[in-house]
Amino acid sequence: MNEMRDVVVVGAGPVGLMLACELRLAGVDVLVVERLSEVDQTVKAGAINVPTAQALDRRGLLPELLAVQEAALERFRQFLGGTGKSMPVRANERRPAVGHFAGIMVDPNRIDFEDPAFAEIGPAGEAFLVSQQAIETILGRRAVELGVEIRRGVEVAGFADDGIGVTVDCGDRIVRTGWLVGCDGGRSLVRKLAEFDFPGVDPEITGRQALVEMTGAEGLEPGWHTTPTGIYTYGPVPGRFLTVELDGPPADRSAAITAEELEASLRRVSGADVRITKVISATRFTDNTRQATDYRKGRVLLAGDAAHVHSPFGGQGLNLGIGDAVNLGWKLAAVVAGWAPADLLDTYTTERHPIGEWVLEWTRAQIAIMRTDPRSRAMRAVTEELLASRDGATTIFKKISGVLHRYDLGGGHSRTGAPVPDLELSDGTRVAEHFGSGKAVLFDLDDSSALRERAAAWGDRVGVVTAKLAETQVLSAMLVRPDGCVAWAADDGDLDGLDAALTRWFGAPVRDF
Repeated sequence: MNEMRDVVVVGAGPVGLMLACELRLAGVDVLVVERLSEVDQTVKAGAINVPTAQALDRRGLLPELLAVQEAALERFRQFLGGTGKSMPVRANERRPAVGHFAGIMVDPNRIDFEDPAFAEIGPAGEAFLVSQQAIETILGRRAVELGVEIRRGVEVAGFADDGIGVTVDCGDRIVRTGWLVGCDGGRSLVRKLAEFDFPGVDPEITGRQALVEMTGAEGLEPGWHTTPTGIYTYGPVPGRFLTVELDGPPADRSAAITAEELEASLRRVSGADVRITKVISATRFTDNTRQATDYRKGRVLLAGDAAHVHSPFGGQGLNLGIGDAVNLGWKLAAVVAGWAPADLLDTYTTERHPIGEWVLEWTRAQIAIMRTDPRSRAMRAVTEELLASRDGATTIFKKISGVLHRYDLGGGHSRTGAPVPDLELSDGTRVAEHFGSGKAVLFDLDDSSALRERAAAWGDRVGVVTAKLAETQVLSAMLVRPDGCVAWAADDGDLDGLDAALTRWFGAPVRDF
């Protein structure tokens, strides 16, 4: 049986679901296929960064994030209460500002939250302790609401890109699509079959993460700990732990993970006399770090772990993948709709590849000071000393929170290429609340009829919001892409460059003025 689709997304994890939601919001006929018949319950990333929270806030999902976080915090409090420990809380706030570098915890009370990098991020900055499983649940529900079709238990057997479309073999049927996107993880079949270049560095560690039932847990200390034989962390819920051993990668990553293997690793690293009686969820990981040189090859694209793999420290993979999906979604939708040339998709790699490259380097650096040799341990001690300082803690937290991410779009304004500031408007709304439709938005902050007249020719692609800023600023206008990136900005009513930015990102005008 054959069928036609605008886009086929392979993989129904958070990245594939986010991409599908973005495409469907723009009216694209998208099909998601997933080889697993059930949602993967394996414990993975436990937190999100600011760009991820802001992306979901712009689509109206912040209340769900905050509800999930409050439930997680309550479980964390109960867990720590049972160990006699207290939760590290940022001064005068209810939630912890949690983060670590190579298992070295960042003290929230040493972070300078008055640093300009933390300004204008809005209430989305309060959503942090949200797990990958929760994100997948939220996005799965959102996808269904938008009418995305998700087929589980379907494994892609092959595909052929003939330059005008892609024919995908989905087992019991053949799907003809304009575009194919691999969101199918680090061992991506799409990436392998399309023969993307995937250079990088081979692994040298074996990590194990699990949720188990066990005895002897009283011998484990909550949080991250460095030992003579590796690193381990315990919590933030009973039975959840992670171990890192630096004696080489696993002989067979695909082999079943047994209670005996997990127990032996935890005993070696922690020294605690634990006994694992039941495995609820478990996974192995390594520090294999690789990145596709280009995220697009003809009509086949990659996003998330399919495009880049690295160790999971700091939960950077989930956030990096969500960023990929948000950046790609509106661009691919524009190409499908016909108002943007396929060349727009080249900016996906141009913008996202440097951020992926940074994450790979960031995770490699952490492995370097996790090693157990004397030189690495000496470097770790220096790093701990730096992180104990206000400047060190602030610098690291700015990095792991993602507040420094931006794209090089050129242009003369300091805000161009940066995330849109979530400013309060005089009508009582926030900037972030105007992106629910998934369209670009031109903020007319100076009640400029000239600006609105210029933008009218792109009215089917760009919404206009006329409102003053609640607080006085020189900023008079902002053109913001659907992914929340400022494409153009002006002070004091200057409209130079607006037409060029509108044309560059949103195609030719409907008519000339």
